[in-house]
Amino acid sequence: MRTSFSMGTIILILFAFVPAIAVVFVSFTNLKGLPGLPVEWIGFDNYRSYFGPGHRADNVNAFRNTIVFASLATVLQISIGLAIAMLLNRPLRGRNFYRSVVFMPTVLGVTVTALIWSLMFNTSGGPIQSILNAFGTDSAFFGDPNIALYLVIFCQVWMQLGVTVIIFLSGLQAIPADLYEVAAIDGASPWQRFRFVTIPMLAPSITANVLLGVVNAMQSYQLTYVLTGQSNRATQVLSLQVYEQAFGGRSGTTLAQSQGYAAAISMVQFFFVGTITFLTLWWLRRREAKL
Repeated sequence: MRTSFSMGTIILILFAFVPAIAVVFVSFTNLKGLPGLPVEWIGFDNYRSYFGPGHRADNVNAFRNTIVFASLATVLQISIGLAIAMLLNRPLRGRNFYRSVVFMPTVLGVTVTALIWSLMFNTSGGPIQSILNAFGTDSAFFGDPNIALYLVIFCQVWMQLGVTVIIFLSGLQAIPADLYEVAAIDGASPWQRFRFVTIPMLAPSITANVLLGVVNAMQSYQLTYVLTGQSNRATQVLSLQVYEQAFGGRSGTTLAQSQGYAAAISMVQFFFVGTITFLTLWWLRRREAKL
């Protein structure tokens, strides 16, 4: 037991804490993506550049998109996931098959999910475009800055919904049936049983799903990158900014990567996500105590 624990601790330190500490140090350097260039300690210059007026418009846009993305994705996952979980918790014929279907998008992965919805929303004869054409209209879908972010949110919810449903199902199955029987005997309506029995008993599951939804949405960039590209202002989020600066930045035909600046953005993202997660956990724990 001690050997297993020690090995696990060593692996965690090597592959989690050491890289995290390295990112902190890199954020204070001018490390570039080109070989042979000297690496210099520049202090807080990367942070000054990030918060400076030259990048303010792009950074505010990324912050706004990140908040909208995380908020809507989490609310939709919780609402739709709870509704589906309550439906699948009933004695339905083929219930296990339906559960597998709901969980399948989670297994497919980001690339396959993005490919599926890229084909569905294809502007040149895709199924959804064909439906719109039948009504005499069309859309640019991911090319339309007014709806691109919301379409990515839809794809994110579709991909992550299976995990949310599974967590809610485990919570629903742990609720004693006696509680519902007693509430029914006391004359409680279906809504009252849901409000005063189901929701309080599901409080830990709701907390887990909200935290997973918020963290996943705030750190997600792969789906956005595949669906809309790395430089689309309408869908630019903090995590995609980190990727663009570290690995994908281009200026004309010349690479303009800056791992130092990307590390600084990642540290800003870390404190932002950490603060939101801490406040969310604190509020949800208080709600659990009240329920």
